[in-house]
Amino acid sequence: MRAYYYDNLPGDQRLAHDYVPSRPVSAEKLTQINIKFWQIPVEGYEPKVDAVAKERGYKNRDLINVTKEGLGDIYEEKIKSFFEEHMHEDEEIRYILSGSGFFDVRESPSDEWIRLAVEPGDLLVIPAGIYHRFTLDENNAIKALRLFQDEPKWIPYNRGPETEVNVHRIQYLKTVGVGA
Repeated sequence: MRAYYYDNLPGDQRLAHDYVPSRPVSAEKLTQINIKFWQIPVEGYEPKVDAVAKERGYKNRDLINVTKEGLGDIYEEKIKSFFEEHMHEDEEIRYILSGSGFFDVRESPSDEWIRLAVEPGDLLVIPAGIYHRFTLDENNAIKALRLFQDEPKWIPYNRGPETEVNVHRIQYLKTVGVGA
């Protein structure tokens, strides 16, 4: 997984949006904002992903195929909603089986976007309470295993005054040393 600061220039969200020169983000910085990640080769991935799932208490899983064929008539609507800045009250866990895309996460307290370029073999954990968004890249396809601590929940809370006082948002900020 490659991590770097998003350039915020207008244009297709599926493009790299990398500064020139690039502003890479270190593994230490990702750890500071509570992003967890592993690289697990896709061939024979099951025992290793199962071990991470057991260690972290992930009890449920499913597959998502984000392509025009995989999502059908709701494809455009889903792509648009995935890219709206939001948070969840649960961790978002994805293991990439094929394809590629971008998860953008907000760094606190700077509020800059960090772009995480994911590809097959990347296992990513986005903490509850962090603002983030997702988009495909120019390949327009990603297949991912989604893992959940309990029953699957996909409730996005779009950024706004209500999310700033959400208990999960406040807890996240405390965890990364921002706020009271």
